[in-house]
Amino acid sequence: MTKLRSQWDRLLAVAGAIAGAATLVTGWFGVSGTPYPAEQLPYIISGGIGGLFLLGISAALWLSADLHDEWRKLDRIERAIREAEAPGGGTGTTARTAPSPEPEPAREPTRQLPEVAVGGAS
Repeated sequence: MTKLRSQWDRLLAVAGAIAGAATLVTGWFGVSGTPYPAEQLPYIISGGIGGLFLLGISAALWLSADLHDEWRKLDRIERAIREAEAPGGGTGTTARTAPSPEPEPAREPTRQLPEVAVGGAS
């Protein structure tokens, strides 16, 4: 039960996807049952657009759940780094080394511009 409570957004996403697919199938059966376009429009509007809306909402919920997982993972990593850096917080067996300096990019030789007299003196 705790797992379901922590994954409520994924559960809603799956339920929305199932409801959206069922709505699309129901709309398709309604449209295929009549040859008249005037009778097909309500099925297209309610079944087609409603089903696509539910599928879109479920996709957004699933992506939101993935983002929550990533944020939780980043929080755990940050907490572990802070505990390792804290004085007395770590085991003392981790050695911190200074990052190696990166080589400077090669520079193009600078060109000297000729001096130009400014003013009216000639």
